Amino acid sequence: MTPGWNAFWTAIAITQMAGSAAVTVHVLLHRRSPVSSSAWIGLAWLAPGFGAILYVLLGVNRIERRGRRLHRRQLAAPDEPACTAIAPAHLIPLGRAATAITGRSMLAGNHVAPLLHGDEAYPAMLRAIAGATTSIALSSYIFRADTSGRHFIAALAAAVARGVAVRVLIDGFGGGFFNAGAWRQLRRAGVPSARFLHSPLPWRMPLLNLRSHKKLLVVDGLVGFAGGLNIGDENLDPGRPKRPLLRLRRRGIRDMHFRVEGPVVGQMMAAFAEDWDFAAGEELQGPAWFPPGAAAVTTPGPTPGPTPGPTPGPTLARVATSGPDHELERIKLLKMSALTTARHRIRVMTPYFLPDDALASTLALAALRGTRVEILVSARSDHKLLDWAMRDGLIAMAEAGCDVQWSQPPFNHTKLMTIDGAWCLVGSANWDMRSLRLNFELDIELRDPELTARLDALIDATPSRPVGLHELRNRTLAIRLRDAAARLLLPYL
Repeated sequence: MTPGWNAFWTAIAITQMAGSAAVTVHVLLHRRSPVSSSAWIGLAWLAPGFGAILYVLLGVNRIERRGRRLHRRQLAAPDEPACTAIAPAHLIPLGRAATAITGRSMLAGNHVAPLLHGDEAYPAMLRAIAGATTSIALSSYIFRADTSGRHFIAALAAAVARGVAVRVLIDGFGGGFFNAGAWRQLRRAGVPSARFLHSPLPWRMPLLNLRSHKKLLVVDGLVGFAGGLNIGDENLDPGRPKRPLLRLRRRGIRDMHFRVEGPVVGQMMAAFAEDWDFAAGEELQGPAWFPPGAAAVTTPGPTPGPTPGPTPGPTLARVATSGPDHELERIKLLKMSALTTARHRIRVMTPYFLPDDALASTLALAALRGTRVEILVSARSDHKLLDWAMRDGLIAMAEAGCDVQWSQPPFNHTKLMTIDGAWCLVGSANWDMRSLRLNFELDIELRDPELTARLDALIDATPSRPVGLHELRNRTLAIRLRDAAARLLLPYL
């Protein structure tokens, strides 16, 4: 080998070692988890060059500084005595913890109505958009340009035409990285819209690993919709007859959304405003987005007309958001606080069950101390790899005494958590590490025994079957190896 080639390969080796050393220093200074830190450092040294490149692409959080700069913290005050008096006494510490975790106060006087599937949610959302007079803010992880999506596009375009301020935010990956048909149609229709963390530039493509998973609609700053429902024909219930407005597909997805009125809608709007500022560089301010009378709650109902005054609702509510910047793992901490506070019954309904060790251990400990823990998870989801990976985790839950149930097809995408018949958490966050650490999520904490009873009844009505330890343990060797290998990808699923 010529001296020139020796010098070339020496330079390559030095560069690779320098890259591995740089990764090691960055990981030690910026990453909290010992497990992920060890994994990244090991990869950097065992696969020199490749490991460093992979870490630069997927391991570096480039939005933390910007997220902190744009953050508008909502000052949190202690829960008012009127709020805490309604809750069972043993849940009062949960309220204090949630205030500290979320940075938001629990607000009284809200109306919250569950909406099943797109068949109930889409018409209600479209009616709200059609009745908007000042502003519409819509955020969705998936927004398809199918029949359902086109109805929303037409309604939003009509709102713009009559002078309503409209802003639409679609995730840059979930909304289609290469084929974002809904976003293009919105732009052609003159609807101001943006894509969250989307860029064709190679140095920004690594940010695709960080996604906005929020599903949020706020109309006139007074009426909000949130939950787990994306916009697309697949979210329509295949068990119902066809509707003239929306065309059904043969195989649908079960899901749940919530219509919200009351002071908490202001927190929902503030969460959207921060995301829009981040994605589009525009601050949403003023009465069109944050009306002065937002605390005045009107009684739901189809009959229009004046009311003698604001009618406060029965539900205490608070928005909880999380993301990989200044809000890291807030929803996870809120869930852990609820699990440690519960005394009688914990119910979890989720499409995927892939919590990290801390959250899984907290759930198992609740069962071990005698709290009744029920986990309802989809028997078959829309991602086979996730189905394989979660089996081992469910074994630990069943061994701890949790009642594990498979929800039966069609795929159930609903995310619910209820505590002791009085407290519940609803929204977009799944029980997996991606949702609770990498994604931008929005949940709503609700304290209302009557609403919680309705959600418990909906859980009871979900077709399901028990999953025993025998079924989980007696998989074939090949299946166990497949599932264990899939679980190694837990931090990235």
